[in-house]
Amino acid sequence: MGAIEQICLEKNLAKEKVLEAIEQALAAAYRKDFGEKNQNIKVEFNPVNGAMKIFDIKTVVEDSLWEEFQKEMEERKSEEIASEEEKEKKRFNPRTDIALAEARKIKKSMKLGDEIKTELSLPEDFGRVAAQTAKQVIIQRLREAERQNIFDTFKNQEGKVINGVIQRRESNDSFVVDLNSTTAILPPSEQVREEKYYPGQKLRFYIAAVNMTPRGPEIITSRRHSEIVKELFRLEIPEINSGVVEIKGIAREAGLRSKVAVVSNDENIDPIGSCIGQKGVRIQTIINELSGEKIDIIEYSEDQAKFISNALAPAKATLVILNEDGKKSVVSVKENQFSLAIGRDGQNVRLAARLTGWAIEVVKDSETTGEGVSANNEGEIQGGETGEPITEIKADEPASPDASLGGIEKEETTETVSELVEELKEEMSSETVGGEVVAGAGEEEQIK
Repeated sequence: MGAIEQICLEKNLAKEKVLEAIEQALAAAYRKDFGEKNQNIKVEFNPVNGAMKIFDIKTVVEDSLWEEFQKEMEERKSEEIASEEEKEKKRFNPRTDIALAEARKIKKSMKLGDEIKTELSLPEDFGRVAAQTAKQVIIQRLREAERQNIFDTFKNQEGKVINGVIQRRESNDSFVVDLNSTTAILPPSEQVREEKYYPGQKLRFYIAAVNMTPRGPEIITSRRHSEIVKELFRLEIPEINSGVVEIKGIAREAGLRSKVAVVSNDENIDPIGSCIGQKGVRIQTIINELSGEKIDIIEYSEDQAKFISNALAPAKATLVILNEDGKKSVVSVKENQFSLAIGRDGQNVRLAARLTGWAIEVVKDSETTGEGVSANNEGEIQGGETGEPITEIKADEPASPDASLGGIEKEETTETVSELVEELKEEMSSETVGGEVVAGAGEEEQIK
């Protein structure tokens, strides 16, 4: 019992699993030296005194199955059954089954489905080969039980964040991660380019997938998955963990910047303030965990125009025009906010488009709309009025109104934002009901 309990403690296995492995090993050893061809050997082992009982166990089946088996053996003998129907059909197995008529010769009260346990005599001693067989079976069964236990444990943690230590780098640029009870893989596709990994480094990893392979459980971890941001928020911010503050969406460019949309289910709690924490302590902990990645916390709103405006933070929008057809939007900003709204390499507007699910075109609230830069709802940056994707934005230069975007030069148009506003005013002022102006005074607010 002491040896069994020690194995259970070291391998983190249930005692029943270890006893089952020992009983299977003793059955294999007995079958090796003393068993007969059609015996179904089962062993009952007592771990307290080391005693064991050996049984040949048979299940009672219909006589017709036994007759069919005999006929089949005579006609086809070792020939394989070809048809799929015959393969799926219940067949008599002389090792595990016994015909009802034969079973009633042993005990008259036997019925279909009952088991007959015939106790066999114990050997004085097992031979060297049988002992070696038992040892191999125990090792194999314990290894299988350990692998299954690890698989079950981490399968339940799939989609969660766990602590780990970088162990070593593989030849294919993957990293082996020590998760205490087992190891996992951090493949190149799940690494953050801006991060540097080294042996002994302690990090938090997102469990992306857990698969069972012939070599055991394979655990794939990630540092670039957007869900790692959500899990870190849940772990570090009690309001999110309790559900008072809810994360409505995340747009991430791993290692560079993330935008997180949050909303409060309690009007007395500020969602953004809860995430930032006193003097920025909470958000700084998350930023440090993500190796300095910038995080914008956006207040979610059911008003899509307001949500789009919030998503472009830190830039401030002066006008948002929505087109439900194709979920397209035009956002006007002041001239000094134009570069800020677009962001370096179009990053800000691209993340805003992914977060909101709307295609966003940013234009200057000044001369023309031809200088606009847009991002579709997949986050692909576009420029000018041709709608062609921009393929060349220099990484070392921030996007600016004076820059040529991807070879698309600025285009002048006759329709300006200011003219659009004036047209809206005229339309609203001209609508009357019974000779009275519907929208006259206060049209500025209504236009907004």
